[in-house]
Amino acid sequence: MTSARNRRGFTLIEMISASVILCIAVLALSSVSVRALGEVRLNRQHNSAAELAEKQLVMIDYIGIEKFVEAGQMQGDFKNEESDYRWKVSAEPVGTGSLYQVKIIISWTEKKRNYEVAVETRLNGTGSAVKATEL
Repeated sequence: MTSARNRRGFTLIEMISASVILCIAVLALSSVSVRALGEVRLNRQHNSAAELAEKQLVMIDYIGIEKFVEAGQMQGDFKNEESDYRWKVSAEPVGTGSLYQVKIIISWTEKKRNYEVAVETRLNGTGSAVKATEL
């Protein structure tokens, strides 16, 4: 028969196995949190790219797509921004009027991987700046 003193507490094997299980759980949780932080960062970059595309689109609409195409600069980068976002615009006339199909692509590189956000819309040929001076 075993004495009551020997039956109290945990054995060494029970303690080691509990510690191993606890370590595995902590590693799994930390891995999930690191992945979540990476996804949050990528989501912020996508949001920044969408905002930059909107900014570029507003600028094109303001000066007019026809004048923008005549200027000839259909790609570039955002020099005053904190990251390496690049933009590229393609504009094709739609029909016989002054309507253009405009596509803006904002691209960037993160950890040797390329990402991009594309926005497409249609713009009238005359810009807001031209409309304001005609009034």
